[in-house]
Amino acid sequence: MTLGAGVIRSQLRMADGRKIRYYDSTAATRTASDQRPEEPQPPIGEMRLDLLTNEWIAIAAHRQGRIFLPPKELCPLCPTTGDLLSEIPDSSYEVVVFDNRFPSLKNPESSWHLPEANGLVTEIPSAAGICEVVCFTADHGSSFGQLEPQQIRTVVEAWRDRTRELSNLDFVEQIFPFENRGEEIGVTLAHPHGQIYAYSFLPPRTEKMLRVATEYFAENNRVLLDDIIAREINDEVRIIAKNEHWIAYVPFAARYPFEIHVAPLVGVPDLATLSDDAADAFPTIAKEVLQRLDGVFGIPMAYIAAWHQAPVKQGRDVLRLHWQITSVRRAPGKLKYLAGSESAMGAFIMDMKPEQSATQLREVVLT
Repeated sequence: MTLGAGVIRSQLRMADGRKIRYYDSTAATRTASDQRPEEPQPPIGEMRLDLLTNEWIAIAAHRQGRIFLPPKELCPLCPTTGDLLSEIPDSSYEVVVFDNRFPSLKNPESSWHLPEANGLVTEIPSAAGICEVVCFTADHGSSFGQLEPQQIRTVVEAWRDRTRELSNLDFVEQIFPFENRGEEIGVTLAHPHGQIYAYSFLPPRTEKMLRVATEYFAENNRVLLDDIIAREINDEVRIIAKNEHWIAYVPFAARYPFEIHVAPLVGVPDLATLSDDAADAFPTIAKEVLQRLDGVFGIPMAYIAAWHQAPVKQGRDVLRLHWQITSVRRAPGKLKYLAGSESAMGAFIMDMKPEQSATQLREVVLT
């Protein structure tokens, strides 16, 4: 299948029945078969409703056995070479997306619905959803910000394709592509990669943003994120990068020592609806933002990079796509731990002004 930017998708099956998808910007033949013995896949977990907050919690006990920080020679995300039979059967690849071996959420493979909250007797449904792994590159020692623009563009096309396809599943409510980078964040595999969660419910963050954006639109007849971006352009002081199609800024009320939002200047609900021109322009601003982040202290910064999109079935007229990067690094050798106020109450306290971190990011000399 040929996608945007001429990217070609090839889909195969792994030994245990999971799907693997190769994304190539140039013609490539993908026929390598998974030589590992077939293993049973873990069973689907369950979801329980926290009645105090009305939030769904996925219970996935099988994830206790997942691989934890293996050495490079045993990395399951590197290509298959020699005695290493990895998750990627081919001996090389550009970008790969495959079904997670240890998923928090799983395709229910039968009719499924999210039960209504009914107090202490609320039904316990299976943990319906999809969890996929996105390998950004075959180069184990690289990182997303170090990739060539063409490689990042291929990743973008993989995100767009997965958003489009997963949105067609009747039990999916929200698509969430994200990347965890660095052991400080809790990464269990060092290879440059991200994940995609397709939730069967609206996560609390999306639910809250949807409520706020809906109220704002009802009162002002304008989209909230559009007005926020207009304010950032007017204020200027928190902008750290900008091109014809994208803007990157430190938010006015940042929660983390270094937090960056990257948004298209022409708002869209999700990656699937992003224009080809905007997709083509994303790699340059992504590279600049991540190079500035790494350059603040001259060390690779641990971060979470999260794509916030409108839900699949609602709020698409009021919620807008944006990429949120947060780092807990506040100084060399010092992290911002989410302690009492943040973890227990969800009330964040910032020790530095967002304008200060924006200045530090802008002052990084790019090489």
